[in-house]
Amino acid sequence: MKEKESARILVVDDDVSIRKSHEAVLKDNGYLVDVAENGKEAIAKSEAGLYNVALVDLRLPDMDGIELLRAMRETVPKMVKIIITGYPSLENAIEAVNRGADGYMVKPYVMEDLLRKIQEQLEKQQEAKKYGEEKIVEFIEARAEEHTAKTSTKRAKE
Repeated sequence: MKEKESARILVVDDDVSIRKSHEAVLKDNGYLVDVAENGKEAIAKSEAGLYNVALVDLRLPDMDGIELLRAMRETVPKMVKIIITGYPSLENAIEAVNRGADGYMVKPYVMEDLLRKIQEQLEKQQEAKKYGEEKIVEFIEARAEEHTAKTSTKRAKE
């Protein structure tokens, strides 16, 4: 199974038409999708479940999308956070990156561009997870070799 088929995406936007259209397109592309209409709901959902990706509108009714980045719980592997805005500025983009955004999309955008950015981020996430798992295996193997060597040395002395 491809990683995107099981990837979970949280769409956070106060515009119901954007939530519905993103949800439909993402589901059609094999993603598991959940939606939130404000920051408070997004935080609650991110605390209750694990998401691979969060698509976060910059302007939400109860908080700034950049504030939401900081407030959302990190997951392992790290949840990818992409800011979406119809009010682009260099200042917003810099602040988003400084607060932990992995991407920045300006409305209106072509849905294929968003899908491509999501896929790129999921691939990076999978690589990081694989790298982490490989390091754990290396650590365990090294400890097992040390233990075997100590046990062999101890037996040889007896």
